[in-house]
Amino acid sequence: MTEQTPLNCVLGFVRAIEAGGGAAEVGTFLADDFTLVEAPHLLAPKGSTRSRDQVLASADQTRRVVSGQRFDVRRTTCEESRVVLEADWSATLLMDLRYWDAGETIRARTTSVFEVRDGRITSQDSYDCYFNSDADAEQTGAE
Repeated sequence: MTEQTPLNCVLGFVRAIEAGGGAAEVGTFLADDFTLVEAPHLLAPKGSTRSRDQVLASADQTRRVVSGQRFDVRRTTCEESRVVLEADWSATLLMDLRYWDAGETIRARTTSVFEVRDGRITSQDSYDCYFNSDADAEQTGAE
């Protein structure tokens, strides 16, 4: 059995999202007092702060918005209970969004800082940089 280090917990969380996990699957990685803070980005210009319950409700709704989520992990940094994950994220849209049409691949460069306690994630601060098009992603090497 693999030791449940903070890094293993975070990577398990990311893989559950990639597998299309909803609230039941994703929730096993989140502490009851989990908080997600998103810095302002293209889809949320004011940023957001969400509770565990709000994140889990979104996890179930995400299945109607995107498919084939993928995180290509570029680098991880760990210090005690803190994990920093840098990744290229992509997904196929199932519906039109403000800057993309259904069927397009949406891409972002993302960095998240996680805090883990007792094998569960207590917080995630996320910094996402969305690309406007596949051409933008190709120019920066995010494929």
